[in-house]
Amino acid sequence: MPGVFNFSVDQAVNDAREAHSLGVPALILFGLPDKKDEVATGAWSDQGIVQQAARALKREVPGLILIGDVCLCEYMSHGHCGVVRQSPAPLSLGAAAEVARPVPAQFEIDNDASLELLARTSVSLARAGVDIIAPSDMMDGRVAAIRRALDDARFENTPILSYAAKFASAFYGPFREAADSAPQFGDRRSYQMDGANLREAMREIELDIEEGADMIMVKPALPYLDVIAAARDRFDLPLAAYQVSGEYAMIEAAARNGWVERDRVMMESLLSIRRSGASMILTYYAKEAARLLS
Repeated sequence: MPGVFNFSVDQAVNDAREAHSLGVPALILFGLPDKKDEVATGAWSDQGIVQQAARALKREVPGLILIGDVCLCEYMSHGHCGVVRQSPAPLSLGAAAEVARPVPAQFEIDNDASLELLARTSVSLARAGVDIIAPSDMMDGRVAAIRRALDDARFENTPILSYAAKFASAFYGPFREAADSAPQFGDRRSYQMDGANLREAMREIELDIEEGADMIMVKPALPYLDVIAAARDRFDLPLAAYQVSGEYAMIEAAARNGWVERDRVMMESLLSIRRSGASMILTYYAKEAARLLS
């Protein structure tokens, strides 16, 4: 995406220092490991790239709030957000004269095994200095598992910002390409949310709050302003919205073609997210918006 880069640790420190000087209070960290495997080792290793970056940022930009994205997709060889296993092959019943034959096996996500890795990742990030843990995997029960693990490791005061309503969206495309995290097979619709179902989004948010989430997030933002508004009306917690890569890319592409005024459309889009009820906005436009607002 234009103007967006993958940084080494030293470059991330310089960019974070600039953002903080402009008034941006917090940033969220995503990692690209040297190697990927089927147990997401790079996510929970104390020498993982995000852990290294967090320690450097805390040392060099001490007033900056660090949010650690907790997901496994960037670190898994297959690109899914959890541990993958083969599901049993069902039998296909044919005509009476035919012998039942197996249907090719399907994959499924091992939810409980994934929780263990997510909890381990969260503790590792907190130990490295991350201030807020933000699980984005959409596994069932992840908030409770992470809360228990943080408490057991004596990080009782580390809050959880849950991606409580994360939809199976086409707007994630540019990020997935940059992070090399697109699924190698299948898709994520079995664990991310159906964009047509607002009531399910409210149930998912409520469950995460019951499990101990301190803050909640809706992702993406612009296509789901109604979800943000409904969550704001129903739940009295800090509410974040994520203006994702596809949203950013559309504005940039239109502006580069001369079809829209970039700064005005950028600020109007952010204002619409704020107006819908979000008290925090995650956006690639943070530095640009801060400059315009100063």
